[in-house]
Formats: sequence, structure tokens, C-alpha cells
Amino acid sequence: MKKTRLKKFLIYTFSVIFFLVIVLALHIYMVYRPKAPGEHTRILARIDIKQPITTEDSTDITSWLYQQKGVDHVLVNPHSSIVVFTFFPVRANANEIADHFKTRFHFKADRFMPTAENLKGSCPVASSSFTYKVYKFISKII
Repeated sequence: MKKTRLKKFLIYTFSVIFFLVIVLALHIYMVYRPKAPGEHTRILARIDIKQPITTEDSTDITSWLYQQKGVDHVLVNPHSSIVVFTFFPVRANANEIADHFKTRFHFKADRFMPTAENLKGSCPVASSSFTYKVYKFISKII
């Protein structure tokens, strides 16, 4: 009687642990899998204004950017004269938005493009991190 209870307990315990490991592996794979730029992908863009702007200018810039097709969220800092916005790459192009911005507001402004050195140090998941190693291990299995 005690052996059958112990056997059932061990079977249930290992079944639950196995199920949880499978769920964890699937979750890690779904989070880190490569995704094609699609409808739900957002990209961050930045425009540096080379002259001081006022709070009124920042309000005008914010409302204008929100009216642009594909723009999702806008932040304008009048103290640093930096405009940051997110957009859907399927619906909009950041270079076109920056060009329209310059013609609309007549500011001396350029779209900020990171250098190769900036991009090299910008990845939040280093190839030596534990999370990246787990992702690579699971992606090889699946």
C-alpha cells in the first residue's frame, strides 16, 4: 500500500516537473525567436534639433507627429531639443517623417543615426549572458 502511494506520488511529481520544464522552454523560445518586421513591430527613432525650442514648439511637434501615419508614441524634450518617437515600419519610414518634419517646422534638425560603435555596445543581451546561452541551447533542440 505504501509503495503504490509513493509510486503515484513520484509519477505525479515528475509529470508536473516535466510539464513545467516544457512550458518554460516554450516560453523562452517564443520570447527570443527571430521575428520578421510586421504589424506589431515598433522601431524607435530620434530627431536632434540644432537650435533651442520652446514648450509651445514641443507641443506643436508632439501633436504633428501623432498625426503622422504609423507613429505610435512621441516624446519631445524642449530642454535638450530632442524628439523621440516610435513607429510601425510597415506603415511609415523614419527618414520621410524626419524630412517632412524639417520642411514643416523649418528647424535645423537631423535624424540621429547611431554609429557602428554605438550599435556594437547597445545589445542588452550579451552573448556571454546566461539567458542568451539558454536561448541558444533551446533553439538548437527545437
